[in-house]
Amino acid sequence: MGAPLPRLTPTGGGIEALATPGAFCQRARNVMRTHRFCVLLLLVVSTAACRRDIPPLSLKPTASPPLRLEFLPPADSVLTETVKSSVRRDGTPGSQEAEMTTVTRFTADQGGWLLTQRVTQARYSRDGAPVETRVDDVLTRFPLRVRLAADGTYVQVVDPEAARVALQAVAPEGQELLALERFFSPESLEARTRDEWEMRYGNLYGQGLSPGRSTYVVGSVPLGGQEVTFVLERTFTGTLLTEYGEVVVLTLRCLDAPVDKMTAEVRQMLWREEYPPLTAGVQCEGEQLLGKGRFLPVRRGLTLRATVGGETWTWTTQSALESLQAPEEER
Repeated sequence: MGAPLPRLTPTGGGIEALATPGAFCQRARNVMRTHRFCVLLLLVVSTAACRRDIPPLSLKPTASPPLRLEFLPPADSVLTETVKSSVRRDGTPGSQEAEMTTVTRFTADQGGWLLTQRVTQARYSRDGAPVETRVDDVLTRFPLRVRLAADGTYVQVVDPEAARVALQAVAPEGQELLALERFFSPESLEARTRDEWEMRYGNLYGQGLSPGRSTYVVGSVPLGGQEVTFVLERTFTGTLLTEYGEVVVLTLRCLDAPVDKMTAEVRQMLWREEYPPLTAGVQCEGEQLLGKGRFLPVRRGLTLRATVGGETWTWTTQSALESLQAPEEER
């Protein structure tokens, strides 16, 4: 049971307390004051609620997560590329140009990838005039096979002796071919293939890329009878829609600074490469487009200038993906 209700008794201040006109008026005034106070309190609370700063319903912008490139070659397709390069020496007329067409396939192999590339056409010219060389003939006679890890890391050339066998097939009996034998030796083929792959794709896949983020790799080019070695910076600037789908855009440039003035990230990369001797004063610029969802070398261009033996050389290379076909279409 709850507390008993107050009884209206003559002595309890109930009906008898309201019997006189003065008592009734006093009670009425008290009730009105209480009512006015409640109304005022309600108005104050309502006004405060209306004036309170209410956070907007829109979400705050957040930074996009870094783009992570994954090495996913098109195992169901054949890639046809054209590759052009030229070399010229400042102060002398003319230049040397090379151009070739390659056909590349990727197949899953031993937990990684096997790249098989054939050169279908190769041309060499000097000052615009075609020049016949045995190099072009050898390149079209053997397939280059390269083993890659699952993440695109370079492993090694498979059967590097194939180049030497192709050279022996085109060389006249007894002719002196020491220069070509050195060029196509297993050691030279392995070194050239590794350097080219690393300069194009090393330290890119598996990395988080955000606008302005750069990755670094050591590159080298033979110029003026010497090996020009440099640090290539590749900076992610965004994506672009092309006929091959969305691609990642990278700007390329050479770092022209003493090693001790380079960033800690670059010095760490050089430490992993055992601090190769860098050529002073190398300058380069270019652009590279790579498929975003899968590995597609859509386009790449790079122009490099270096001084060797007191002479300034300019080396330019350009490559472009010409077609992406099913294997039966390519045949």
